[in-house]
Amino acid sequence: MAEAPVDAILAPAKRHIWFGTLVVMSAIVFHGTARALIQYSLQDASSSHIILIPLISVFLLYVERKQIFGNTRTNLFCGIGLILGGMILFRIANWSYFPQSGNLPLTFETLSIVLVWLGGFFLCYGAEAVRAAAFPLLFLLLMIPLPASILDRLIYALQEGSTQIAYRIFQAVGTPVLRHGFMLSVPGVTIEVARECSSIRSSMALFITCLLAAHLYLRTWWKIILLLVLGLLLSVVKNGIRIATLTLLSIYVDPSFLSGSLHRDGGFAFFLLALLILWPVFAVLEKSDNARRLMGATN
Repeated sequence: MAEAPVDAILAPAKRHIWFGTLVVMSAIVFHGTARALIQYSLQDASSSHIILIPLISVFLLYVERKQIFGNTRTNLFCGIGLILGGMILFRIANWSYFPQSGNLPLTFETLSIVLVWLGGFFLCYGAEAVRAAAFPLLFLLLMIPLPASILDRLIYALQEGSTQIAYRIFQAVGTPVLRHGFMLSVPGVTIEVARECSSIRSSMALFITCLLAAHLYLRTWWKIILLLVLGLLLSVVKNGIRIATLTLLSIYVDPSFLSGSLHRDGGFAFFLLALLILWPVFAVLEKSDNARRLMGATN
């Protein structure tokens, strides 16, 4: 049996080394942005997921490595074009006349890093590999901080939805309630569904969880969309349940529930509740998808 050429054996390893080197170099060149992004992720509840996104993308690339790296080749045109585009965008974001309001510079600087990484992937692995790795690569877009104007609208929508759900729960259990904006008055206490109570962190976590589950286990596009939509709706519902539950416990059990550990750290428990509610729906969707694939394979 003829031995495979040494270059053919080493080629995949060489491509990984080149891509890894490019990522490390970009981290050095954009070290200021990387440091600011990490600080922003650690300090802002709406962006606590950011530092995990690259790690999840790398994990997905590893899990799907056989499909992604089965056919690799250099793509100079797309690779160099995206890298130059990312560098130009980074330069524009740092010009003095570029809008400095909110976190807009950080948004565009992070986008420029993602473009450089995408260009490096094109350069090292080619278009075929990029198509196979479309989800892990596009998943990196979630590490880009939302502009303040968009983030404010999103948080406002979560506040509005959570307030409405809590209001309906009070009505359903027979608790007298008056609503004025984000203020809910029940016997003995008035609560405000403030910006901090919008549950933006757990909502992002639930959306990302649904997105990953849909990618890994579902193949039918409308089922993927259905799971994501249900996840977004449930993120609002579970926060309304949390607000109503804490308020009712403070009325009928102990007033400290509105300031205790369940209020501060109970978000994870309600996040798990949302996952438990979603699980039967996901199981049905996955089962029907598997049945459809088996039918297609037998035919």
